[in-house]
Amino acid sequence: MTDGEWGGEAGGVVGRPWDEPSAEGRGDPFDDALALANGTAPLHVRPGAGPGITTVTAPYAAGGAVAAASSATGGGDAPYTPDDPFAPDDPFAPDDPAAARSGPSGPGDPTPPTGPGPRPTPAAVSWHTARRLAERAAPGPPGPETSVLGETLGRTLAAPLTALTDLPSFDTSAMDGWAVAGPGPWRLDRPADAPEAGPPPGILAGHAPTEALLDGHAIPIATGARVPSGATAVLRSEHGEVRELSDGGRRLYAPRPAPPGQDIRPRGQECRRGDQLLPTGALVTPAVLGLAAAAGYDELTAYRRPRAEVFVLGDELLDEGLPRDGRIRDALGPMLAPWLHALGVEAAAPRHLADEADTLYAALAESTADVVITTGGTASGPVDHVHPTLRRLDAEVLVDGVAVRPGHPMLLARLAPRRHLVGLPGNPLAAVSGLLTLAEPLLRTLAARRPAAPYRTPLAAAVTGHPQDTRLVPVAYRDDERHGLTAVPLRFHGPAMLRGIAAADGLAVVPAGGAERGTELEILELPWSVGWSAGWTPGRSAPGDPYDPPEATGGRA
Repeated sequence: MTDGEWGGEAGGVVGRPWDEPSAEGRGDPFDDALALANGTAPLHVRPGAGPGITTVTAPYAAGGAVAAASSATGGGDAPYTPDDPFAPDDPFAPDDPAAARSGPSGPGDPTPPTGPGPRPTPAAVSWHTARRLAERAAPGPPGPETSVLGETLGRTLAAPLTALTDLPSFDTSAMDGWAVAGPGPWRLDRPADAPEAGPPPGILAGHAPTEALLDGHAIPIATGARVPSGATAVLRSEHGEVRELSDGGRRLYAPRPAPPGQDIRPRGQECRRGDQLLPTGALVTPAVLGLAAAAGYDELTAYRRPRAEVFVLGDELLDEGLPRDGRIRDALGPMLAPWLHALGVEAAAPRHLADEADTLYAALAESTADVVITTGGTASGPVDHVHPTLRRLDAEVLVDGVAVRPGHPMLLARLAPRRHLVGLPGNPLAAVSGLLTLAEPLLRTLAARRPAAPYRTPLAAAVTGHPQDTRLVPVAYRDDERHGLTAVPLRFHGPAMLRGIAAADGLAVVPAGGAERGTELEILELPWSVGWSAGWTPGRSAPGDPYDPPEATGGRA
């Protein structure tokens, strides 16, 4: 598969003309979304579309036709363009108040300037479509590398893990006790090299026995030691009694017989040499490292981690101290690199860039990372330079706006073959939304990680939805007598807030119109789980507690 192709059942060539039919004889929804994002869709009524649904030619800055976004992406999450103004703290409001809202541009519109400034609202795609576009934006992971075991942690196997030896490699004792041969009682042997005084030391782990055990005899043995030939069972130390004999010898007695094979781990019990232990694509966890070492490996072949760079944009951001003089602390820089590491990505410390077009252009042009992540600057304000810079770089925009709240003005672009940019909004929770919507699926493909199985959980309280867009709401898990494990909608879920997500186990995917208590919703789980360790006690909530569900039900707190 080339870099210009999508994989999967809904595949098609990126950039294929909108009116060229797919294999099924109709426009592919993913290609339609690309055409809208890049403003290359010709004036055309899509076969089967409702009356009045059209797409129009538009330059890059126009981002396509807003009116056609819903039908072209195969979803019902059309952009929300209400007539009434929003309150400043309304969570349904646009993430950047400076973003201009104008209608679709026509075929004769002039090419826009390359500098920042107002531009028509882009043709936002539905949230589910955006996720699939991001997942298929790259043709696959970077090439595999062979590395020592410790360096492969968090990567995915590029070849099956096949046992290089039997496990166990020989019959071993599962307990401390005595190796016995035949039915008891047993005469305790003294190894030839054992001292005359004191009890016989027996067989220790790491030492191979040199003598066969005769029928009716026993010898002390330690856990993990190799069982001598002739032994039929191991008698645990707490189950045996040693008695002195008149001739100076010792005899071992047991209250019940020791059946053959008791407490012996037979050779090859776990696997035989050549058995496949794990398939290609398995995540290398600490347990996998242990298994690989036990199976005889010193190195593993795994896909290399994708490399990401984070550019934090904004002259108003401070790196330390308290907010002052109209400036605020940078919340995204400290958060994004560890988050990327949890996703299996190699990411250096974020770089803070000044709000200068040439500075951003130089940083993007010089970057060699697989994925560049920017924060802020994705709208059309006076210092929002991301879109103009992408035009200067001749980048291909794959997603330009997503019908989701928060995080509507996020974007995904291809800078070069196998190099992409994810533009996150500047508001913290909106940036998290963009991270989970566009960055995580793209990085998952680049890291060769399999997608998690969709997980659905009933809501512990009703959630008000956006009239037309998907909404992502921080939730924490709680046990409920009626519904079992439920998702509690958390307070402090505005686009600029992190208090809710800091106490969350995941984000609930709330459809347009909202969801009632007990409704099962898809949960985007975080790479960690903090809900049960954030001081919350089931059935109790203090005033202002982010877990207090009544405050979260209205959706406009």
